[in-house]
Amino acid sequence: MSEQSSEDQGQPHSESQGQSHSDVYTHGHHESVLRSHTSRTAANSAAYLIPHLTHGLSVLDVGSGPGTITAGFARLVAPGAVLGLDRAPEVVAAATAMSTDQHLANLSFDTGDVYNLDFPDDSFDVVHAHQVLQHLTDPVAALQEMRRVAKPGGIVAVRDADFHGMSWYPQLPEMEEWMALYQQVARHNQAEPDAGRRLLHWAHSAGFTDVTPSSANWLYATPEQRAWLAGVWADRTVGSAFAEQAVGYGFADAPTLARVSAGWRTWGASEDGWFLMPNGEIIARA
Repeated sequence: MSEQSSEDQGQPHSESQGQSHSDVYTHGHHESVLRSHTSRTAANSAAYLIPHLTHGLSVLDVGSGPGTITAGFARLVAPGAVLGLDRAPEVVAAATAMSTDQHLANLSFDTGDVYNLDFPDDSFDVVHAHQVLQHLTDPVAALQEMRRVAKPGGIVAVRDADFHGMSWYPQLPEMEEWMALYQQVARHNQAEPDAGRRLLHWAHSAGFTDVTPSSANWLYATPEQRAWLAGVWADRTVGSAFAEQAVGYGFADAPTLARVSAGWRTWGASEDGWFLMPNGEIIARA
């Protein structure tokens, strides 16, 4: 199942590429994380940017992960060149294989660091990052670097979830415990899980003066959607780097994680289950 019109100690990847220094990616590379990230497409995760994409534009996708969004960009701007960057070499290798299988000649992937992009000033028409800034210790510096490599008048497009803005029903105590635990782990990593509401502030702090904000939700409310999301987070809660960090930082033990994981599955089995994930978005002109 794919994610709806929009959704780990270790090196970052996927929509959270680009960390350096002490940055820690909260989610990691567990299968449950990849299950989520590979469901993302340009259509369901970058609809706000699609009207700005025309044939011939050059695009840099920072934190491209499995490359499923990036591949959509490549189709939309062909024959314009599209480059996806990620910090993890194994993720870049997998994305490269995907692009080869799909015969996307204008698409390539490479390793890179959002704080130190290895390109001259004014290199790209569009610079994009999906679910990246929420994992960085210095999102403003990342935006400044993205702005540097965007052509004058070009676009820097960013989309990030807002965890404290998420809402669900039924109001299970295990779900509340999950949110509190996620906030603890992410903030221990000096990251900002409520990034969506801060995008406009960060863009202004990075020197952008022409910024168009928007928002979009991922909604999980059908039986298929609930089963998919519950499975992703139930597995992530006990098996991913998020779980390792929660235990390693002293915020939870294995029985706690098992209880929270079971709570996700209880929510997923509820015929009245509803989960809303808000995302902030900005189109910033360089």
